Amino acid sequence: MDRNENTPRLNIEDILLFDETLFRDSTAFDPAYIPEDYKYRDAQMGALAMCIRPALKKGKPSNAVILGPCASGKTTAIKKIFELVEKNSNKVVCCHVNCQTNNTPFSIISQIHQKVIGFKPPQTGSPLTKAYDSVMNKLSENEKALVVALDDVQYLFQRNHANTVFYDILKAHETYPNVKTSVFAIVSEIEFRYLLDKSVNSVFIPQEIVFQPYTHNEISNILNDRVRIGFYPNVISEEVVDEIIDTTSEIGDLRVGINLLRLCGNIAESEASKKITITHLEQAMNESEDIGLNSILKGLTNKERLVLKYISMIDETYTAGELFEYITEKEKISYATYDRALNKLEFLRLIDLNFTGKGKVGNSRLITLRFSPEQINNCLI
Repeated sequence: MDRNENTPRLNIEDILLFDETLFRDSTAFDPAYIPEDYKYRDAQMGALAMCIRPALKKGKPSNAVILGPCASGKTTAIKKIFELVEKNSNKVVCCHVNCQTNNTPFSIISQIHQKVIGFKPPQTGSPLTKAYDSVMNKLSENEKALVVALDDVQYLFQRNHANTVFYDILKAHETYPNVKTSVFAIVSEIEFRYLLDKSVNSVFIPQEIVFQPYTHNEISNILNDRVRIGFYPNVISEEVVDEIIDTTSEIGDLRVGINLLRLCGNIAESEASKKITITHLEQAMNESEDIGLNSILKGLTNKERLVLKYISMIDETYTAGELFEYITEKEKISYATYDRALNKLEFLRLIDLNFTGKGKVGNSRLITLRFSPEQINNCLI
């Protein structure tokens, strides 16, 4: 059908320059937003501070494993504590590295090089050796300690670079005088430590700092804080916010709630509405369907995805032992790998494992999927 010439044309410039907005501070809903009032992680922040504290007095900072499910505040805590350290001391260089996007030894050293020296190293000649040497010599010359946070460290194992990266950072003191280094490994599971070489584990020896999932009440308070900071007063009703809180708590991923708030605001503005309604929330939920699940599944290994796929395929209740027998009829997987995968899936709140007396041998774990099979299969594709 041809467009009617009398139909008013959409003016893109008007949209871009339109002054009226529901958002007081739209950055409050950005993934990288770090709240000034960071709640419910005082104990973990204190533990991180104790790991770094020796470096403030020219000692060696301690290593740490920051353990917890997705969206439990691990990355925010690291960034907050690093910000505080660098604000109060010039004796420590803190470098946060996203291993999902920087998962080779050179790319990681390049990030550290930029932090320590102020620019990324050239990629000519022997780039890794030269960049590493420049970083360590600079630290030695200035007598500064280095704390490197490797976020989503599992990606280094998938590329078989973990041992090299850990070893190079932690053993620097043997070659470069006065250099004191530590590694904070941010991860959703603890099993990765058993994949490190003995020579690396002997120098790593981390303190474990656990971030438990946020409770319903904590999620409620955090999201209400974002509403207060991000929207003008009375823009969004309590009914809509409560619905978002319940959805977020059920999925167990705080990012889902923050994203829904942002989408609701955008949809309401696009309709020139001065209020965010349940209808806007329904549209937002359709747009963001499975976003939380997708973010969780990204970090699974191939074996963990395989186990989850079979759990989602079964249309009856299985115990852990029965499921293992079912899977091994079709796939090659050891029981140790299978058991670790189950524990990881439970830790990430993808499944529930409840003890029952219905197993073939004594008490067994009954597997319950927390999402619909359709949701899981759609995201695994």
